Amino acid sequence: MITLTSDFGLKDPYVAEMKGVILTIHPKAMLVDITNDIEKFNIRMAAFVLASAAPYFPDGTVHLVVVDPEVGTTRRAILIESQKGFFVGPDNGVLMLAAQSQGIEHVYQLTNLKLMLSKVYCTFHGRDIFAPAAAHLDIGVRSSEFGPEIKDPVQPAFTKIEKEADSVIGEVLYIDGFGNIITNMTPKDLANNAIETINVQLPQASLKLKFAKTYAEAKQQQPITLVGGHGFLEIALNQGDAAKKFNVKVGEKIVVTAF
Repeated sequence: MITLTSDFGLKDPYVAEMKGVILTIHPKAMLVDITNDIEKFNIRMAAFVLASAAPYFPDGTVHLVVVDPEVGTTRRAILIESQKGFFVGPDNGVLMLAAQSQGIEHVYQLTNLKLMLSKVYCTFHGRDIFAPAAAHLDIGVRSSEFGPEIKDPVQPAFTKIEKEADSVIGEVLYIDGFGNIITNMTPKDLANNAIETINVQLPQASLKLKFAKTYAEAKQQQPITLVGGHGFLEIALNQGDAAKKFNVKVGEKIVVTAF
């Protein structure tokens, strides 16, 4: 199975071209679109969407991601082999959130010209490099055949957590359609397993919140914190828009203290 995540949209022929390349190499490929509606050039959004969806696909799935503002530059094309599957795309951090959660085993740079299209355009690595790599992986070509192993893939800031005394410092990873503020923190980042209340410091608000299991544990239009369905810590407003109420934007710092 091969999944596709991109910012190409559906108006242009780009997604179809990539699928055509894959099916030419591997006519029996099973293709699943996670989404092609990522905001243009938004690496962070693509990383969150991929990390949210990838755990629910079968072992051995190849996840192909093309959100690539630096296409054609010196940024590397890579393949990540995890304990559960494979990730193919640009070395700009877009793959790391999902791959790390599955346990990274190897990272290879895509340099083997025999596993690319015969003509590679600098502006369309998704079709000419990444799509062929995904197809060849899915038919059983070994990861090590694509190029040299590398040890220094790009680690974006949104995959990192800092700890100071009793506080955990992260950032706003995503704001969903309900206005829920989704952070890059997971339960393992909070040392206390019996948390009842947490302090949350946002750029323009300081909140003391009940740590809950459901949104409805708060009164309507009241804030609450919980671990959402994708495993990340969220600040939410029951039947309201927390991001709008607290004027929070993606990428802003957030400090959490549990007690």
